[in-house]
Amino acid sequence: MKLLILTLLAVTLALAESAAQPPRFRGGNRFMRADSFRTELKYDGAFTFCRIAFRNNPYGDGGGWSVDYPRADVNLSFRLSELTTTNVSRDPATEFQHVVLRLSDPQMTKCPFIMMTEPGALYMDEQEAAGLRDYLLRGGFLWADDFWGDYAFQIFENEMRKALPSATYPIVDLPLGHTLFHMLYDVKHFPQIPSIGVWLGSGQTSERGPLSATPHARAIFDPNGRMMVFISHNTDFGDAFEREGENRDYFDHFAADGYAVGINVILYALTH
Repeated sequence: MKLLILTLLAVTLALAESAAQPPRFRGGNRFMRADSFRTELKYDGAFTFCRIAFRNNPYGDGGGWSVDYPRADVNLSFRLSELTTTNVSRDPATEFQHVVLRLSDPQMTKCPFIMMTEPGALYMDEQEAAGLRDYLLRGGFLWADDFWGDYAFQIFENEMRKALPSATYPIVDLPLGHTLFHMLYDVKHFPQIPSIGVWLGSGQTSERGPLSATPHARAIFDPNGRMMVFISHNTDFGDAFEREGENRDYFDHFAADGYAVGINVILYALTH
């Protein structure tokens, strides 16, 4: 499966890079021109990548919500449109739609899927926690990605408890036999994907050495068994999407596994 995904990714990457395009950001972001981030969701019924902006926790651990933005959002949307039949929203300039929202923004109800990057730095006030709780209990889906070590995980868990109390909504390990890992691609191992800087600098996959040696797939379910939150800890799927065009060695090692999980997660969110 990995060879097939790599072949498909490489072919579409070559096609995109060979086409005449207006100036873009460097490195893999083929469809996003330099502009400020977008906060207005132009809902057209198609999939739009919705990223969550949050204030940094003064005791947190992480770079904040904008890590990997906007290239990860655009590239994952592009691959979703190329590798599945999902209708992905585009604007008149043929760029893939993506939007940045606060947890208190009522536009979240138009996003069946939201993503949060480096949530080890997360801080939520009461209004934001209530907004997230309402969104999730109404059928929404959150993917929290790219935070490393036990301390960052504890910060994230403490903040999530403002929205979803642990007694009712425990965080549990997600086994590889779960449907999410087999939506389109058959994921047989949960990959540890480092940032491109860590990989090129050390050749290692654990960004915190022995403190983050094992990647974890975890989840939060509602009382009826519906997954509301998917958590990828000690791994960085966002860099697999954002950096796919910057270094061939990094692409060969991590793009196939990254997109297999990423596309599966979105398809699961859209169908459950």
